[in-house]
Amino acid sequence: MPLLDQAPGAAAETDLSALARRHGLTVSGARPTLPAYLRGLWSRRHFITAFATARLTAQYSQAKLGQLWQIMTPLLNATVYYFIFGVLLGTKNGVPDFVPFLVTGVFIWTFTSSSIMAGTRAISGNLGLVRALHFPRAALPVALALQQLQQLLFSLGALAVILVCFGEYPKPSWLLIVPALALQSLFNTGVSMAVARLAARTPDLSQLMPFVLRTWMYTSGVMWSVDKVAGNGRLPHAVTVALECNPAAVYIDLTRFALIDSFTAARLPPHVWAVAAGWALLAGIGGFLFFWKAEEEYGRG
Repeated sequence: MPLLDQAPGAAAETDLSALARRHGLTVSGARPTLPAYLRGLWSRRHFITAFATARLTAQYSQAKLGQLWQIMTPLLNATVYYFIFGVLLGTKNGVPDFVPFLVTGVFIWTFTSSSIMAGTRAISGNLGLVRALHFPRAALPVALALQQLQQLLFSLGALAVILVCFGEYPKPSWLLIVPALALQSLFNTGVSMAVARLAARTPDLSQLMPFVLRTWMYTSGVMWSVDKVAGNGRLPHAVTVALECNPAAVYIDLTRFALIDSFTAARLPPHVWAVAAGWALLAGIGGFLFFWKAEEEYGRG
């Protein structure tokens, strides 16, 4: 008989495995199939929304100015960048409507950088929840990315006031911000899920990420015009293409094109909408699959 050739422990384990399968038992914490995972994530959409809203409400609850910091933080950053880059380094020279140009760039960049930083803490910052309850772990980075989108939408009111103060009045092209932000949100969520998996395994990533994001910001045209640098003919072609296809720069340029009259289509890189959609799909789908592959590892150890 086959069981006679097995050690007693192995035979007992085989019997228990067969018994578990016969009664429909599965391994606790095992990764579900992708369709089942998607269904589970969709069924918890109300939790995701409530979690994001609660986090947003509590974010500045200890500060005296409360939710005003959602607007003041990017505005203060824009003020510092204006003084350093616009005045001291002279990057505002030759850039029409530099203040709307700069403020728009800072707001849109903050959306991406905050989403990615939140992703680094999605698992490690919620270990109690991860270990206590069974739910698709992707709900956490998705909720944190949604929180950053809610914060951006709250801040867009202040951005609109600034634009009006500098002569940029609402017009039909402002509606283009809707597809631009939708694509950027998908991109941010995908990258957030990717870094959430990496940071869950290597917590030190959350300490390194601010330096990575700061370097990325300086190459994304937040404080300077990508089209002027890329179009001067002094850079190698590969560097020019990299600057124009930088996803952060693409989403910033699309928003500037929607909101600022002087930022015309001639200043956009070729096939900009296709590039924006490509980055969104690549990051969104790739980041989700990358996160799902390690579903059973989160909260262990």
